[in-house]
Amino acid sequence: MTITQLKYTLAVAEHKNFTVAAEHCFVTQPTLSMQIQKLEEELDAKIFNRSKKPIELTPVGEKIVEQAKVIVDESNRIIDIVHQQKGYIGGEFKLGIIPTIMPTLLPMFLKHFTKTYPKVQLIIEELTTDEIIRKLSDGYIDAAIAATPLGNEAIKERVLYYEPFVGLIPTEHRLYENEKLTVEDLELEDILLLEDGHCFKNSVINLCKINKKDDQKKFHLESGSFDTLIKLSKDGLGMTLLPYLNTLDLNEEDRTHLREFTTPPPAREVSLIYHKSQLKMQLIEALKSSIDGIIRGAIAFSDVDIISPIRKE
Repeated sequence: MTITQLKYTLAVAEHKNFTVAAEHCFVTQPTLSMQIQKLEEELDAKIFNRSKKPIELTPVGEKIVEQAKVIVDESNRIIDIVHQQKGYIGGEFKLGIIPTIMPTLLPMFLKHFTKTYPKVQLIIEELTTDEIIRKLSDGYIDAAIAATPLGNEAIKERVLYYEPFVGLIPTEHRLYENEKLTVEDLELEDILLLEDGHCFKNSVINLCKINKKDDQKKFHLESGSFDTLIKLSKDGLGMTLLPYLNTLDLNEEDRTHLREFTTPPPAREVSLIYHKSQLKMQLIEALKSSIDGIIRGAIAFSDVDIISPIRKE
């Protein structure tokens, strides 16, 4: 039994496909299949039910995978301990980022980080908050950038910045003439929202529930991107709320539709998060330091009202 065999097994368990798992492990599919077959022969047990599509773990396979996670994680810790002792900042680092943060924050820090730390192999994946929590717990990613607080005792949160909400108001809307917005102005029925799965949608709903307005929409229209929400709003289908960084690249005409909130504005807390058992602290500190240095010049809000990204019923 080898660590490599266990890593291949974990990859198949995660992706439920031998070909995709091989691609993520940077080996050929026959090589990966052969190593897993050798492991099954040594254990005299089938780990995967290959007749199922997608591939499923057998009952004993589920137990083997759980133990394999522990063994692989502990083997990685040995490397981490050596790197920490040497002060070495390098190696593989898997980072998850939620979709509503990825397009604005990533271009701001990625080039600077890769240039400053050329020995780090940064692997970035766009994930929902639920996927991030699961993958952090299972050890499939090392850290993530997400809206917080999450209220998960197993996950540590390091605040990067506070990002206020900004209203985008169409010309004919009842709030267009307002210079500033208040929470009391909001009515959920005429706010265009992101699709389910986006924590920013939860934050907007939570914000409107603070005002205790009826949340029965006259029509149901949701989108997967802020760009679409902006276009729909300009077409007069309703107002929408945007994170502050998403407003910086708007053209001059679109900016005339923006309305900030009175102080303290509702905002989301954006944090670098990781599992409490994480050992790659030298990489986490390097990433946080890099983002801190870049973001400080773009966003400097502290007097804000943090709105939870966790849907409140």
